[in-house]
Amino acid sequence: MKDKLIIVESPAKANTIKKFLGGSTKVVASMGHIRDLPKSKLGIDVENDFEPEYINIRGKGDLIKSLKKDAADAKKIYLATDPDREGEAIAWHLAKILEKEKDRITRVTFNEITKGAVKKAIENSRNIDINLVNAQQARRVLDRIVGYKMSPVLWKKVKRGLSAGRVQSVAVRLIVEREEEIENFKPEEYWNIYATLLDEENNAEFEARLANKSGKKIEIHSKEEVDVILEELKGAKYVVTEVKKGEKKRTPAPPFTTSTMQQEASRKINFTLKKTMSVAQTLYEGVKLPEGHTGLITYMRTDSTRISEEARSAAKEQITKIYGEKYYENRYYRTSKDAQDAHEAIRPTHIELTPDSIKQYLSNDQYKLYKLIYNRFMASQMAAAIYDTMSVTINANDYGFKASGQNLKFKGFMILYIEGTDGKQEENFEMLPPLEENQKLKKKKLNTKQSFTEPPPRYTEASLVKALEEKGIGRPSTYSPTITTIIERRYIEKEQKQLVPTELGRIVNKLLVENFEDVVNVTFTADIEAKFDKIAEGNEDWKNIIRDFYGPFINEVEKVEKELEHVQLVEEESDVVCEFCGRKMVYKYGRFGKFLACPGYPECKNAKPIINYIDVPCPVCGARVIEKKTRRGRKFYVCENNGEEKCNFISWNKPKVGEKWSPEEETKKKTRKRKTTTKKSTRAKKAKSKK
Repeated sequence: MKDKLIIVESPAKANTIKKFLGGSTKVVASMGHIRDLPKSKLGIDVENDFEPEYINIRGKGDLIKSLKKDAADAKKIYLATDPDREGEAIAWHLAKILEKEKDRITRVTFNEITKGAVKKAIENSRNIDINLVNAQQARRVLDRIVGYKMSPVLWKKVKRGLSAGRVQSVAVRLIVEREEEIENFKPEEYWNIYATLLDEENNAEFEARLANKSGKKIEIHSKEEVDVILEELKGAKYVVTEVKKGEKKRTPAPPFTTSTMQQEASRKINFTLKKTMSVAQTLYEGVKLPEGHTGLITYMRTDSTRISEEARSAAKEQITKIYGEKYYENRYYRTSKDAQDAHEAIRPTHIELTPDSIKQYLSNDQYKLYKLIYNRFMASQMAAAIYDTMSVTINANDYGFKASGQNLKFKGFMILYIEGTDGKQEENFEMLPPLEENQKLKKKKLNTKQSFTEPPPRYTEASLVKALEEKGIGRPSTYSPTITTIIERRYIEKEQKQLVPTELGRIVNKLLVENFEDVVNVTFTADIEAKFDKIAEGNEDWKNIIRDFYGPFINEVEKVEKELEHVQLVEEESDVVCEFCGRKMVYKYGRFGKFLACPGYPECKNAKPIINYIDVPCPVCGARVIEKKTRRGRKFYVCENNGEEKCNFISWNKPKVGEKWSPEEETKKKTRKRKTTTKKSTRAKKAKSKK
C-alpha cells in the first residue's frame, strides 16, 4: 500500500511532481474533467430545484476504475487539481467518484510546481472549498440553460448547428457593433501647420506645430482657413517665448495577468489566445530539463499582479548581479478592484533558469513565451527609465507654435523589455537644440498637412480581450475559449489580426439582440460575473441566482418562439441570376462557409460558390484573378482562365501590380517554404525528444 496518492489533471504535471516526492507516493492524472453534464439533453432537473444531472464522461470508464483501485491502495489521497474554481470542481467530482474513500481524501493547491510549494501544500492540505465549487456550478448551469434554450431559436430561423452563449454572444455583439461604427463613420477634415525653424547659434533645425492664436487653442478644418493663416504669418518673426526643461520617468508594466499575457503574446510573438494558453500550460506543468521535469512558470490563469516576497528577493539578486544595483527597484503593483486575486501574477518559478540557458530544451514556441514572461517579470522589478525633456513655445505675430523633445539618459527597465501597443507607434521625440527665451529663430519653411479623422479600429484578439476585461465580461479562463468558439462558428473571421463579423455573425447577432436583449448585453453579463464572485466568497446561494434568472428567461424564450413561429428569415439576395430559373440567387451558409443558392429550392436545386475577384490583374495574361480558400481556410489565388487551360497562374501569394510570375519561381517559393517548415518541424521534434 502506498502512503500517498496524488491526483492531478495532466501527465506532464504528474511527471513534474513525482521528482519532489519519495517512492511511497504515487502521482496519477485524471486527464481533466471526469464528470460533466450530458451533451444530449439539458442535464438540469428544473423541477428538482435545478439539480445538475452529472454523468461520467464517455471514454473515461477504464481511467475511473484505475483511479478507484489506486485510491483503495493509498493511506491518504490528495486532490491536487488546478488552483482555481474549475480545478476545485474537478476535485469535487473526483471526491464524488471516490466516495468510498472520502475519509482519506483531502485537497491541496499550489500556485507553482516547485519542490517547496508542493511540499508546503501537502503539509497544509484542506477540505474542498464548496463555495468555489458552487461558483463553478452556477456558471456551468446558467451557461447550459442559456445555450440550450437560445440556440434552438437560431436553428429554426437561421440554420442548424449554430450556438448562442452568455459570453460568446456578447463578444460577437461587440465586434458587430464596432464594425457598424466603422461603416457609419463620417470622416472630418482637419489640417496642421508645421514650421521648420533654424537655431542659427547651433546650426540645428527642428519642427514646431501651430497650436494657438492669442493664447487660445486653434483648430483648422479647411484649406481656406489654412490660406488665411499662412497669409497672416507672412513676414512674421519667430521668437522663443517660453522654455521648460524637466525630467520624465517611465515606469515598467506590472508582471503578467492572464489577459495581459494574451494581449502581449498576440502583439509581440503573434500567438493566438488559444496557442498562448496551450503553451503556457506546458510551461506551468513542466518540461524535461537535465534535472528532471521542471515547472517553469506560476499558474497561468490569474487576474492578480501580486508576487511573493521570495520571488521579489530572487529578482533583486538576479537584476543586481547582471545589471547593477541602480537598475533594481522594489515595486508593488495595485491589483484591479474586480480581480479575484487568488493567485500570484504569472512569473518564472526559477529565476536562475534564464530563457537562453534552457533554450535547447524548449520548443520554439515555449522559448518565445517563456522569454516574454521572464523578461516582463524581471522588468517589473527594475528602475524607471529617465528622460531629459524640453518643451518650447514660439510666437509668430499672434500665433503660438509648440515643440517638444526628449532624450533618454537612463534606460532602466527598457534595457530588457518594453510593453507593446495595439496598432499605435511609439512616440519618438528627438531632443531640441539648447534654446533660450527671447531667442530669435529663422523660419526655413511652413508645411501644411491635410488629415481626416479615422474610425475606431477593428478589434484584434488582444484588444477584444482588453475590452472584455474592462467591461467585466468573462474571466481569465474564458477569454480564449470564447474567441476560439466564435471564430469556429464562423460568426467572426480573422483578416490579418483583425476580427471581422461575417454575414452569418451579423444575422445571428441581430436576431439575438432583437429578441434576447436582457441576456445578450454587457451589463447583465458583467453583473452575473460579480454574482459568481459572491458565491465563491460564500456570500450568495448559487441556486438563488439560477432561480432568479430562470423564470423571466424561460418566459422570454417561449414568447420569442411564439413570435417567430410564422416569421421567415429574410435571406440576403445577391445580384447573381440563376441560369436555370431566372430567380436572383441568395446567400447561404454551409460547412465550408458562404455560397450561392437558388431560392426556388426544392424545385430548383442550383447552387454555386461565390467568386471573389481581387483588384489586381493576372500577372501572366491580364485577366481577372479569383481569391479562393482551401477547406482549412487558407487563401490562394488563381486566374479565371486557369480552368480553361489558357493560363497557368495559381499562387499562394497575392499578386502585385507589375509583378512577374512564372511556374518555376512559384516552385522555388514552395521549396523554400517547405524547407523552412521542415526545419521548424525538425527543431520541434528534437525539442520534444529531449523532453
